[in-house]
Amino acid sequence: MISKPRQQKLLRWIALFLIGTFLQLLFYIPTPVLSQNSSSCSNITAPLTPEEQTYARAAWQYFVKNYQPATGFTNSTGGYPSGTLWDMGNYLMALNAARWLNLTDQADFDSRLNKFLTTLNSLKLFEDTLPNKVYNAANAQMVDYGNNPLERGLGWSALDVGRILAAFDVIRTCHPQYNDWLKGIVAKWQVGRSLKDGQLFGATVLPDNTTLLVQEGRLGYEEYGARGYQLWGFSAPKAITFEPFKLVEINGVQIPVDTRDFQSTNANNYVVSESYILDGIEFGLQGELADFAARVLDVQKRRYDTTGQLTAVTEDNIDQAPYFLYNTVYANGANWATITDANQPYPQFRSISTKAAFGWRYLFPDNAYAQKVFDAVKDLRSPDDSGYYAGIYEESKQPNKALTGNTNGLILEILYYKAKGNHPLIASSSVTVSTGKPSENASPATASNQPDSTVTTPTANQPNSPVTTPTPTPADTSKPTEVAVAPIPPVDSPNSSSNLKLDRPLSVIERRYAEAAWRYFQANYHSKSGLIDDRSDFKGATLWGLGDYLAALHAARSLDIITPKEFDQRTRHLLAALTKLPLFGGELPSRGYDTRSLQSVDYGGNPVPEGNGWSALDLGRILAALYNLKTCHPEYTAAVDKIVLDWSYLRVVREGILSSATTTKEEDGRSHTRVNPETRLGYEEYAARAFQLWGFNVDGSAVGGEYQTASVAGVKVPIQRRRTDTKSKNQYTVSNPFLLYALEFGLDPQMRSLFEPIFQAQAERYHRTGTLTASATTLIDRKPYTVHSTITGRGESWVALSDDGQTVPKGRLVSTAVAFAYHALLPENKYSQELLQGTTDLYNPLVGFYEGFYEATGKTAVGFTSSTNSMILQSLLYKVMNGQPLIRPATSMKSPWWQEITKGDSGRGLPNTAKQRAKLISDSTGSYWLSGSENTKLVRDTKITK
Repeated sequence: MISKPRQQKLLRWIALFLIGTFLQLLFYIPTPVLSQNSSSCSNITAPLTPEEQTYARAAWQYFVKNYQPATGFTNSTGGYPSGTLWDMGNYLMALNAARWLNLTDQADFDSRLNKFLTTLNSLKLFEDTLPNKVYNAANAQMVDYGNNPLERGLGWSALDVGRILAAFDVIRTCHPQYNDWLKGIVAKWQVGRSLKDGQLFGATVLPDNTTLLVQEGRLGYEEYGARGYQLWGFSAPKAITFEPFKLVEINGVQIPVDTRDFQSTNANNYVVSESYILDGIEFGLQGELADFAARVLDVQKRRYDTTGQLTAVTEDNIDQAPYFLYNTVYANGANWATITDANQPYPQFRSISTKAAFGWRYLFPDNAYAQKVFDAVKDLRSPDDSGYYAGIYEESKQPNKALTGNTNGLILEILYYKAKGNHPLIASSSVTVSTGKPSENASPATASNQPDSTVTTPTANQPNSPVTTPTPTPADTSKPTEVAVAPIPPVDSPNSSSNLKLDRPLSVIERRYAEAAWRYFQANYHSKSGLIDDRSDFKGATLWGLGDYLAALHAARSLDIITPKEFDQRTRHLLAALTKLPLFGGELPSRGYDTRSLQSVDYGGNPVPEGNGWSALDLGRILAALYNLKTCHPEYTAAVDKIVLDWSYLRVVREGILSSATTTKEEDGRSHTRVNPETRLGYEEYAARAFQLWGFNVDGSAVGGEYQTASVAGVKVPIQRRRTDTKSKNQYTVSNPFLLYALEFGLDPQMRSLFEPIFQAQAERYHRTGTLTASATTLIDRKPYTVHSTITGRGESWVALSDDGQTVPKGRLVSTAVAFAYHALLPENKYSQELLQGTTDLYNPLVGFYEGFYEATGKTAVGFTSSTNSMILQSLLYKVMNGQPLIRPATSMKSPWWQEITKGDSGRGLPNTAKQRAKLISDSTGSYWLSGSENTKLVRDTKITK
């Protein structure tokens, strides 16, 4: 038995040993090593010819002349001391090739590689996670693309990480004594941060200095990058597959094209040569990849056969502005496009790429066309022995004199591949072979930080989400067929703008916000169906969401954010899609639809061919938007009325109240429909006012009557209407519906008595606690997906609830949309000004405004929805309309809708008389819509302090 003192001493020694070991791993400092030859890498079975040796020596001279001895890095372009991880990967591949082709000796190789790895290991990382996108090659400082020092950095590129991981694997295979050093570098990097949901994610810094993760890679480069990750044990199964892609016929060849194009994702889906060449020389062309590569070469040959223009296209630096271009077979819907990263066309600078010509020549050594295009560039060396030029301009026939590490590094790598007997540089058994089938229904993916729907699926952003969220049906694994909807025929006389009279134009800052909000509707638009997703991570829409979209369309056109042509095209497309939606029971639109197939779906996205009921609240939202469309743009009146006359209102309006239908399935498999009154506080009142615009008697659901209150922050806040027609109760009070009502219909006395205490309670909480409060229903990118940050809910104040009524700890959000709306409605109020200041820059310039930020942490709540971005656009429109309600009164009662009502006995539950049951009036408090029956008891004793 060990005595206690000896035992304690032993434990101390063990602890010190473990701490030392940990510190050694944590602060791993590699020591320089000397290479030992690897027989597989040195096995040159097809030595270079004298002419090929000339090519290799010329390419290596680029790296000799652009070497930075202080860091061991090389310049990405001639004389310019800057470089990315992709450029560093090029250099490592070139250095390895130079060694085995005897362009440099062992001592020089070791000296260069030791210095390179020493600097690489000490690089400052972006957010201590991964290397910055670009560094100064001379001093290893983080810089921007103009080589200006940046303390924080620009973010990271997952594709560049994949490139250097592939190069690391070649180095550790061919020079195994460097293996531990490389492993230490990779271990230091948080590579896992660049992987999400089986895909590659880069990081970028937004204008507000927040970091956004963005999915990277399109067909070709995405698979190549994922293979680099796989070599080091990092799996990206979605990235390794070809999907989503389709086949596009170009010059008689079916070319594989990624369906995620610039229009839908703000990322280019270019088809170029280099990704296939890299895959071929490093991993070997196998299966479908070999077929794809052959097609990409063949289509370039056919262009030559047709036009006489030698063609070898890929991305390249050029020797004049804009300095970098993608010469493509296809990009973003255009054949043979030459574009910048921002999709700007420069067809006059299309060029024959030197590296592409070299690549095709040695990947397909028996191909006559590959030999022909290679012959055109094989001697395109700079006269001062600085390496190979990037190519030859097609139009001017002059050399593109850009000198780059990319061109010269790839040439060396290709020649080493040839010297090894066309044997891939990386063992094919180390990686997965990409597979996939073309699909016309592959949906575009948004470049944003969003998870795909899996077993637990987010619900749509609308007020009547179910209590429990259905999960997708495992048996249904097929993708929906994307339906192409033809827009309605052009209207007779489309107006160039709406008939709204704006009090002033948007300010410069307001315009930036409006353009950012409209980005959501560009990024989430389905060009075939004409629909918009309710949320960016879910391919589904409700009528509420489509009402949001139509309201956003109107606001964007009124604010001159979109052109009359785009407004007309989108409007006609949406109206056509509304006519194609299958109706539940032949009566009314169902609760949800797949935005690709137009199939009825539940809130989990599972197909329900028979539908799952209807929502009176959603109908109210779309009716309000359609009414305003035909009021402000009367040229669409006939098309709008045709849609709403196709619906039956017999059960949605019953005895003056709004009712919604739900379906339940019994154990015997039979489905039952149940119709119950709506009770959602604020939402019911909003929907009722919309129905009144169309002549329906819904006084029982309209604002008014007695409301039960609860004391919150010393303010009597409404929690539900007192009623005897149903035992259902409102579950929570949030701001959203009251703000939408105020923006569109104005604050009539009854609604004002509800609106004011709701705002006052939130302002009072801020004054007492310092916590910014903008309570709303918002959507996030993780469970529970929908969060109700309530003013009061389930008997508690300021509780965050999920759809199933469960508390969400630390889940409260400050809603961006609510902040914008309160400031539009109460611009002089100090608290609304505080709210706006806290949320105005919460947007991604590519996909719109975020839902908000978490009260507890201040971190951005990642999630993008049509509801938030629509309300922001409407709030900005409200500001420049001098506080007038956004819904404008109709000037004609002779439209098909009113004519059909006049006929009577429609059998569809239309109103009894052809007159609106609400009208727009003005008094000392402002303008608002009012119905004649609103003389009911109000909630009193509340007041807003300005």
